[in-house]
Amino acid sequence: MSAPVKSNVILMAEDDADDRLLAQDALAEIGSPIELRFVEDGVQLMDYLHRKHEFFSPSKSPRPGLIILDLNMPRMDGREALKELKSTPDWRKIPVVILTTSTAEPDIECVYDLGANSYISKPVAFNALVSVMRSLTDYWFNVVVPPPKS
Repeated sequence: MSAPVKSNVILMAEDDADDRLLAQDALAEIGSPIELRFVEDGVQLMDYLHRKHEFFSPSKSPRPGLIILDLNMPRMDGREALKELKSTPDWRKIPVVILTTSTAEPDIECVYDLGANSYISKPVAFNALVSVMRSLTDYWFNVVVPPPKS
Protein backbone atom coordinates (compact mmCIF):
# COMPACT_ATOMS: atom_id res chain seq x y z
CA MET A 1 0.00 0.00 0.00
CA SER A 2 1.42 3.39 -0.95
CA ALA A 3 1.54 6.36 1.41
CA PRO A 4 -1.22 8.97 1.05
CA VAL A 5 -0.37 11.94 -1.15
CA LYS A 6 0.17 15.04 0.94
CA SER A 7 -1.06 18.46 -0.08
CA ASN A 8 1.63 21.13 0.03
CA VAL A 9 -0.88 23.92 0.75
CA ILE A 10 -1.62 25.75 3.98
CA LEU A 11 -4.86 27.70 3.92
CA MET A 12 -4.84 30.52 6.45
CA ALA A 13 -8.05 32.25 7.50
CA GLU A 14 -6.92 35.60 8.89
CA ASP A 15 -8.66 38.98 8.64
CA ASP A 16 -5.63 41.12 9.53
CA ALA A 17 -3.57 42.04 6.46
CA ASP A 18 -0.44 42.64 8.55
CA ASP A 19 -0.71 39.20 10.14
CA ARG A 20 -1.12 37.62 6.69
CA LEU A 21 2.01 39.40 5.46
CA LEU A 22 3.99 38.37 8.55
CA ALA A 23 2.95 34.72 8.09
CA GLN A 24 4.00 34.87 4.43
CA ASP A 25 7.34 36.44 5.38
CA ALA A 26 7.90 33.87 8.15
CA LEU A 27 7.30 31.00 5.73
CA ALA A 28 9.68 32.60 3.21
CA GLU A 29 12.27 33.05 5.97
CA ILE A 30 12.47 29.30 6.57
CA GLY A 31 12.64 28.55 2.85
CA SER A 32 9.64 26.26 2.97
CA PRO A 33 8.29 24.74 -0.26
CA ILE A 34 4.81 24.87 1.29
CA GLU A 35 2.37 27.18 -0.48
CA LEU A 36 0.48 29.55 1.80
CA ARG A 37 -2.94 30.72 0.61
CA PHE A 38 -5.20 33.17 2.40
CA VAL A 39 -8.85 33.86 3.02
CA GLU A 40 -10.02 36.78 5.14
CA ASP A 41 -12.82 35.18 7.17
CA GLY A 42 -14.89 32.06 7.69
CA VAL A 43 -17.24 32.89 4.81
CA GLN A 44 -14.31 33.02 2.36
CA LEU A 45 -12.94 29.83 3.91
CA MET A 46 -16.19 28.04 3.11
CA ASP A 47 -16.24 29.57 -0.39
CA TYR A 48 -12.69 28.27 -0.92
CA LEU A 49 -13.53 24.76 0.24
CA HIS A 50 -16.82 24.71 -1.70
CA ARG A 51 -15.04 26.24 -4.73
CA LYS A 52 -17.48 29.12 -4.97
CA HIS A 53 -17.09 32.63 -6.35
CA GLU A 54 -13.42 33.56 -6.93
CA PHE A 55 -12.36 30.06 -5.81
CA PHE A 56 -14.36 28.21 -8.50
CA SER A 57 -11.36 26.57 -10.12
CA PRO A 58 -9.35 23.75 -8.50
CA SER A 59 -6.20 25.69 -9.43
CA LYS A 60 -7.51 28.63 -7.37
CA SER A 61 -8.48 26.40 -4.46
CA PRO A 62 -6.29 23.30 -4.10
CA ARG A 63 -7.20 21.12 -1.14
CA PRO A 64 -5.19 22.29 1.87
CA GLY A 65 -3.02 19.93 3.86
CA LEU A 66 -3.46 22.24 6.86
CA ILE A 67 -5.83 25.04 7.81
CA ILE A 68 -4.61 27.79 10.13
CA LEU A 69 -7.60 29.55 11.62
CA ASP A 70 -7.90 32.80 13.52
CA LEU A 71 -10.76 32.95 16.02
CA ASN A 72 -11.83 36.58 15.81
CA MET A 73 -12.87 37.38 12.26
CA PRO A 74 -15.85 39.25 10.78
CA ARG A 75 -18.88 37.59 9.14
CA MET A 76 -18.07 34.02 10.29
CA ASP A 77 -15.60 33.70 13.14
CA GLY A 78 -13.16 30.87 13.68
CA ARG A 79 -15.41 28.96 16.06
CA GLU A 80 -18.27 28.88 13.55
CA ALA A 81 -15.90 27.94 10.72
CA LEU A 82 -14.31 25.16 12.79
CA LYS A 83 -17.73 23.75 13.67
CA GLU A 84 -18.65 23.61 9.97
CA LEU A 85 -15.28 22.16 8.98
CA LYS A 86 -15.44 19.34 11.49
CA SER A 87 -19.10 18.53 10.73
CA THR A 88 -18.47 18.14 6.98
CA PRO A 89 -17.23 14.62 6.10
CA ASP A 90 -15.03 15.79 3.20
CA TRP A 91 -13.18 18.34 5.37
CA ARG A 92 -13.14 16.89 8.88
CA LYS A 93 -9.82 15.10 8.30
CA ILE A 94 -8.01 18.30 7.31
CA PRO A 95 -5.95 19.32 10.36
CA VAL A 96 -6.92 22.68 11.82
CA VAL A 97 -4.54 24.73 13.92
CA ILE A 98 -5.94 27.72 15.77
CA LEU A 99 -3.53 30.68 15.67
CA THR A 100 -5.02 33.56 17.60
CA THR A 101 -4.30 36.32 20.10
CA SER A 102 -6.72 34.87 22.66
CA THR A 103 -5.31 32.97 25.61
CA ALA A 104 -8.72 32.67 27.30
CA GLU A 105 -9.36 29.20 28.69
CA PRO A 106 -12.99 29.15 27.45
CA ASP A 107 -11.75 29.77 23.88
CA ILE A 108 -9.15 27.02 24.18
CA GLU A 109 -11.66 24.55 25.61
CA CYS A 110 -14.29 25.47 23.01
CA VAL A 111 -12.08 24.90 19.97
CA TYR A 112 -10.71 21.61 21.23
CA ASP A 113 -14.30 20.51 21.88
CA LEU A 114 -15.09 21.46 18.28
CA GLY A 115 -12.22 19.33 16.96
CA ALA A 116 -9.23 21.66 16.58
CA ASN A 117 -5.95 19.77 16.27
CA SER A 118 -3.80 22.42 17.99
CA TYR A 119 -4.10 25.82 19.64
CA ILE A 120 -1.29 28.37 19.39
CA SER A 121 -1.23 31.87 20.81
CA LYS A 122 0.04 34.29 18.16
CA PRO A 123 3.64 35.22 18.89
CA VAL A 124 4.42 38.91 19.16
CA ALA A 125 8.00 38.81 17.84
CA PHE A 126 8.69 37.94 14.20
CA ASN A 127 11.43 35.42 15.08
CA ALA A 128 8.94 33.58 17.30
CA LEU A 129 6.47 33.47 14.39
CA VAL A 130 9.24 32.05 12.19
CA SER A 131 9.78 29.35 14.79
CA VAL A 132 6.05 28.55 14.90
CA MET A 133 5.84 28.32 11.11
CA ARG A 134 8.95 26.11 11.00
CA SER A 135 7.46 23.78 13.62
CA LEU A 136 4.03 23.68 11.95
CA THR A 137 5.35 22.94 8.49
CA ASP A 138 7.82 20.36 9.72
CA TYR A 139 5.29 18.53 11.87
CA TRP A 140 2.23 18.64 9.59
CA PHE A 141 4.06 18.16 6.27
CA ASN A 142 7.11 16.04 7.16
CA VAL A 143 6.23 14.03 10.26
CA VAL A 144 2.50 13.30 10.21
CA VAL A 145 1.04 10.63 7.96
CA PRO A 146 -2.32 11.97 6.74
CA PRO A 147 -5.43 9.86 6.58
CA PRO A 148 -6.31 8.46 3.17
CA LYS A 149 -8.76 10.52 1.16
CA SER A 150 -12.30 9.21 1.40
